[in-house]
Order: sequence, then structure tokens, then C-alpha cells
Amino acid sequence: MTERQEQIIEASIELISSKGIQGFTIKNLSKAIGISEPAIYRHFTNKTDILISILENFKQMGKFMSMIVDNNDTAMNKIQFILSNMLEIFIKQPAYISVIFSEEIFKNEKILKNKIVEILNLHQSNVEKIIQKGQINGDIRNDIEATTLALIIMGSLRLLVKKWELNNYNFNLINEGKKLIKSLKLML
Repeated sequence: MTERQEQIIEASIELISSKGIQGFTIKNLSKAIGISEPAIYRHFTNKTDILISILENFKQMGKFMSMIVDNNDTAMNKIQFILSNMLEIFIKQPAYISVIFSEEIFKNEKILKNKIVEILNLHQSNVEKIIQKGQINGDIRNDIEATTLALIIMGSLRLLVKKWELNNYNFNLINEGKKLIKSLKLML
């Protein structure tokens, strides 16, 4: 990816975060960056292409999670590590929340909807594998299906992060994340 493409992606994320998907136009993007609209089209075919690139960046987290699945740590430590790292990503780039958790962006674009489903499935699959190994090793309760526990974990994370965004980032996400992780440990 070129430096200009990275600049366009970062500006797009910020634009979506501040103005919503309705404000994410090539015209607004060109103003935000200070380049012409045709200059943007030299790097990306259209808005959908930009959004796919944003999602691909986030998908890398799922690939990172795949490596954690196979390490020798306990299931709970793996889950804590993953959740803590995801919270750190959102703290460093809060605008990602507006893109990743915005159903309106994906509603009418099949290619984008498929990409977000792919990412969600990858993340959930990794958490499920960790839980399944934990259940086999006796680290995690086995009276609830791994799929259900993964859904509870991922859904709790999503709700916490979205609540943080909707409250204008006015609470400490790391502290609230630690409380969530502590509660998940008790539940699991």
C-alpha cells in the first residue's frame, strides 16, 4: 500500500467517524486531504474500494488472533490477551468503531457486507477454537457450547466499545474492559 493510499484510508476513517457514512463522499474526502477528487481515483476505484481496504486492515487482527489460538497459554489468558489488544486498537483508532460496527455502511453493499461477515466469522472462529481447547483442558466450563460462549464474549466487547463511542469516549475503556474481562472469567 502506498503512503498516499494510507493517507486516504486514515482520512476516510476520520470522515466516517465525524460525519457518518452519509458524509463520506469523495468530494468531502478530497477536501479533508487537500487533493483533487481525480487524485483519489488514481489510488482507489471508488468509495467501496476504500471501505474494503479499511476492512482488510482490520482483518489483519483476525490473522494475528489465529496465531494465539495455538500457543500453550490457558484459554482464559488467550481471551484476555485478545480482548485487551482489541480495546487498545479501538483506543488508538476510535474511528474504526464507526466503520466496523456501522450496519448502515454494509446494508446496501453486498461486497462490504460479505467482507464484514468474513471478519466477524474469523474473529468468532478464533475465539471458539480457544474456548474449545479450554473446555478440553478443563480451563473453561463445558456445559455451554463454545459457539454460544464466543458469541457472548464478542457481543460483550462490541457493546462496550459501541457504548464508549456513543458516550463520546467519556469513560476509561481500559478500566471498563478489565471489569468485563474479570466478569467473563467468572462466567467462563
